[in-house]
Formats: sequence, C-alpha cells, structure tokens
Amino acid sequence: MSNGIVYLVGAGPGDPSLITVRGVDCLKKADVVVYDYLANEQLLNHAPESAERIYAGKIGGRHNQGQDEINNVLVEKGKAGKVVVRLKGGDPFVFGRGGEECEALRDAGVPFEVVPGVTAAVGAAAYAGIPLTHRDITASVAFVTGQEGKDKNESTVDWDRLSLGGGTVVFYMGVTTLRRNMQRMLEHGRPADTPVALIRWATTPCQQILTGTLADIADRAEESGFKPPAITIVGEVVALREKLQWFDKRTLCGKKIIVTRAAEQAGEFSGKLSARGATVLECPTISLVEPESWQLLDLAIRDLHNYNWLILTSGNAVRFFFQRLESLGLDARALAQCRICAVGPKTADEVRTFGIKPDLVPTDFKAEGVVEEFSRLDMHNSRVLYPRADKARDLIPSELKRLGAHVDSPVAYRNIFPERLPPETLFALEKRSVDCITFTSSSTVQNLAAMLGDELMFDLLKGVIVASIGPITSKSCRDLGLKVDIEPAAYTLDALTEALEAHFK
Repeated sequence: MSNGIVYLVGAGPGDPSLITVRGVDCLKKADVVVYDYLANEQLLNHAPESAERIYAGKIGGRHNQGQDEINNVLVEKGKAGKVVVRLKGGDPFVFGRGGEECEALRDAGVPFEVVPGVTAAVGAAAYAGIPLTHRDITASVAFVTGQEGKDKNESTVDWDRLSLGGGTVVFYMGVTTLRRNMQRMLEHGRPADTPVALIRWATTPCQQILTGTLADIADRAEESGFKPPAITIVGEVVALREKLQWFDKRTLCGKKIIVTRAAEQAGEFSGKLSARGATVLECPTISLVEPESWQLLDLAIRDLHNYNWLILTSGNAVRFFFQRLESLGLDARALAQCRICAVGPKTADEVRTFGIKPDLVPTDFKAEGVVEEFSRLDMHNSRVLYPRADKARDLIPSELKRLGAHVDSPVAYRNIFPERLPPETLFALEKRSVDCITFTSSSTVQNLAAMLGDELMFDLLKGVIVASIGPITSKSCRDLGLKVDIEPAAYTLDALTEALEAHFK
C-alpha cells in the first residue's frame, strides 16, 4: 500500500478559534487524528465522524503513551496509507517535540508536513494583556523550558544572559519548578521586584492569572494553590497588564452556559455568548425534521394564489416552507398575490433573504401579539396559510377563525428528541460546574424534561440560573417546577444575551 501523509498541526494555546485555516483543512480530510492533552477537543469536530481518534496526552508527567509509542503510531498509520493529523497544543516546533516526530517519520520514509500554530507564550500573553515586546520597555523575548535541568546534573540555560539581558522571559510548563527558576534568576542578577505573571488555561474562558514579583510569585502560587498547566512570564512588560487586559474583562467571562437550541440553530446564540467570554455547552434538546407527510402543505402551496395571507412565525418555518416551495418547482413569485406576516425581526430577515419584504411584522412576538395585529384588519372570508411546527400552540388559527378567516395550518416540520444529550453537558451538570441554562422555546425545556425525567432534571439544575427567552417559555419552565431567573423584555436572542450580561454583571 502506498504511503499516506502525516500533518503535524499546531492546535494553538486553547481557544479553538485560534487554529489556522490550514490546520482546519487538514483535520477535515483526516483518516486518523492523534491529539494531545493540551489540544482543545472541540477541534476534533472538524474531523470526519469516521476518522479514528487516538489520545496521546501527557498529563503532569503521567504518559498515556511514551514518545516512542507515539512515533510508532504515526509511522504505522502513515505507512498504512492514512491521512494522519498529529494535533499538538501550541506550535509543533516550540517545546512540542515535533522535531523528534518528524525525524521518526523521515527515517521511516513517511511524508509529513508541519502546520504552525499559535504558541502558548504568544497566545497567553495576548489574552492576558501583556505585550511580550514593547518599544519603550524591551526589544527581546526568550522562550525557556520550565522543566530544563530536572534530570540533569547541570543546567544548560545561560542564566546570566537570561537574567541580566533585561528582555522578557517566558517559561513553558514551569509551575512545578517555579521557585527554583525564580531563585536562579535572582541569583544571576535579575531585580527582585521584576513583575511576573502565571497564566493557566490561557485563551480559554477558564483562564486564570496570578501576578507578583520574582521575590514573591512562588509563595503566592503555593498560597493560592495555583496548578499546572501554565506558563510564566517574567519582565517589566507584565506591569502593562493592569492597563491592557481585555479578555477577562468581558461580561460573561468564566461563566459556563448551556444552550439548548437545535444543533443547526445553536451556532448563532453560542457565538454571541462566546464573544462575551462564556464557556458554551451546546446541548440540543430539539431535532427539527420533515413532517411525516408533505401532502397537506403541498396542497396549500399549489393553491398559494388563492391565499390572502401567509403567516411565518419563526426562521424554521421560513426555511422549511421555502425548501418545500422550491422542491415543487416554485419560487417567491408564487407568493405574488399573498401578503406575508413575519413574526419577529429575525423571521423577517429570513424572509428578506428570498427577496420578499414582509407586509406585517408584529411588535409583540407572541401568538397573542399576532392575533392582536390581525384583529385590526377585516379578516372576514380571508384565506390564511399558517405552516407550523407539529407542537405549535393552536391560538393563532383558532383566533383567526373567530375573526372570520379560513385558516389552513399544515405541519411544515416536526420537533423530535435527539437520541441523547451530550455526555460533556451531563458531566458538567453532575459536577455542579454549570452557571446557567438557556431555553429559547417551550419545546427546549419540555424535551429536556422528557429526556431526563422531571425529577432528575430538577436535581441537576439545582443552583443553576435559568434563562428563558419569553413568557411562554417561562410558563413551561414553571409548569415543570423550575424557577426562572432571567427573562428579557423582548423575545430575541440579542435581548436574551443582554439580559444574561446584566444578570452576571
């Protein structure tokens, strides 16, 4: 069998969005991914589901696999004709032992490519608000292994130049040897009041920073129980953090929030929360699928020219309706004789993507608000098409009929349970590490209760802030015994995000 290829990909310092475009491209075509402890596991989502995933992490010196074993795996998979991604925290060639792995691959005749990554020193310093160089302070920076000399009789680090040079010094993985390294710098002439920063879990919402000086940072670390993995930055530039810090000032920094929207919808909301510093756990409690039969909707679509109104109450309704319209060989021109009501600004935006300007956008996004808007119109003998979810409330069609309209409400999509909840979400709830759970429809909370059982759900959510997008969803929460802590005035994701910020501020 012909050789495959091994890509040594730098995964970056922790934030999964810091991986390079080239790195993502490599993951997308991987047959095998061999990943480290410090490589964010979210990056594995870029790989095909069929890709083999092999954990080769090293935690605090406890090796899941020795380096020789890792080399052998890369060679074996490469020789088997596989596309292998060796996903390494930070950059493969900066204290990543990437050079050793490349040597093993070259000796075995396996092609390889190195994809650089954002190394921990650069990422951690940036997210901590510490410039490694500064025109007015220092023009040099040195990267040093914090474990150097551990198994050697003599250190090979030039401590004189490192200490007296005046530049920024970054120690990698040096928490366990912190006191010894700081003492060596003091002994070789670095001033005792030189600022020092320890940065743990850099660039992630769990980032922790401890500052001090060469003289006291080791004592501070012991007193606070500061643990690895972390890097140490030594130099006058550390003092700029007080002025330049930005990452840990974000409104939701350090908060772990569950998003229960459908998988295909979660990204928008998750992005809003992540941008504000939250750790987001996507936990879809809804899976949106086609109706069991298209018959009723198809009949209505073929008769669109006889309808006066089309009511679309969500982006989902818009997407499923227009997908079916297209599948029947039609497009927006079929709606030429029909006015459109889009419930909510997001739904209206979805409608506009099809080149249609909605005729009515109720200011109140609840079903009651829709009915109130139509009550101002003469609906007698009007024909209304209301494509809906299978579990939608019956309020709109029943009230419009009372106003004299003829309403057809075929099912455009179904709301079903996913097969299971993500294990990482359940684990976080069991550990009591979740700060908040968000519900954006009644179905999200009702489905969660159905999947877990009311009693278990209630137990897992003890002490967890419950955020609801609006009064209907809040009522569903309360009906299940949950206390709603957050409910925005407007029933939109933007408003819910702002309400979360205000609550945690």
